[in-house]
Amino acid sequence: MCGICGEYRLDGSLPSLDHIQSMMEKLEKRGPDHAGTFSDGALAFGHRRLSILDLSEKGNQPMIDPQLSLALVFNGTIYNHPELRKELSAKGHTFFSTGDTEVILKAYAEWGADCVKRFLGMFVIAIWDLKKKTLFLARDRMGIKPTALLCKYEKRLSLCFKYPSTSRIKR
Repeated sequence: MCGICGEYRLDGSLPSLDHIQSMMEKLEKRGPDHAGTFSDGALAFGHRRLSILDLSEKGNQPMIDPQLSLALVFNGTIYNHPELRKELSAKGHTFFSTGDTEVILKAYAEWGADCVKRFLGMFVIAIWDLKKKTLFLARDRMGIKPTALLCKYEKRLSLCFKYPSTSRIKR
């Protein structure tokens, strides 16, 4: 039960890190084990972690893979991540962590947006491609992990991924 948030500026300006911090404060109860942020140009991510699978620091988020030029925030569980890890390892991918988060990064690098067709689980995912400067968002087919998007007239896309009962965002 992690909490993820972000801001993607469509007008070329930098995201408000105060806004990210405000959203992360609202998510604190969802992720007491670690808090992390990432920003790159027009995008900023925030993550509050509840450690379940990989209890080490290697499972912290936002997770950045410099070799793949990808950054990710993720909430949920990919139940078939061990099988996907084996398949991706056979294709030449190497792993530095033991949880499902890194499997998502490698799967996206290997299969692109179609990677979600292979995921069995409940999830909401945001992946930033550092080279292409593109944002990929996905959630599980049943919507178990809800996604709240807020588009404002200032050409800012705010992302806050949490349950509706706690979805108030301080602006």
